[in-house]
Amino acid sequence: MPGQPLTQQLESCIEAFQKGTLKVEALQDALATAKGMVAKNQDILYLQAASTSLTSQVHGMLLMQDGEIADEIPDAGDWPYQTVLEAVRDGWRVVQFPNLALLLDEKKTFGLGCEFILER
Repeated sequence: MPGQPLTQQLESCIEAFQKGTLKVEALQDALATAKGMVAKNQDILYLQAASTSLTSQVHGMLLMQDGEIADEIPDAGDWPYQTVLEAVRDGWRVVQFPNLALLLDEKKTFGLGCEFILER
């Protein structure tokens, strides 16, 4: 059982308990796995895109991983995602879509109208 995800370890323990074959070692292994699981900080990804489309080209990004701002990647070709859709396919969840009100009048826009905020 060591090396298995915690949920699988616990399911095995339940099954063994129901059969009357549960060993202390199985519970100790599950406990060790649970202790090894560290609560992770939320990861945030800001993507500035060319338009409000999930498939539009990303023009800027900022990544916060495990509570730290990641180093900038100066070359856009080296960014991990070229579109918002690529980030979503990699497990990121969109928590904020671009504010369409900012796109109504370019002369009065004071923000990044096509900024997507994602988290995982």
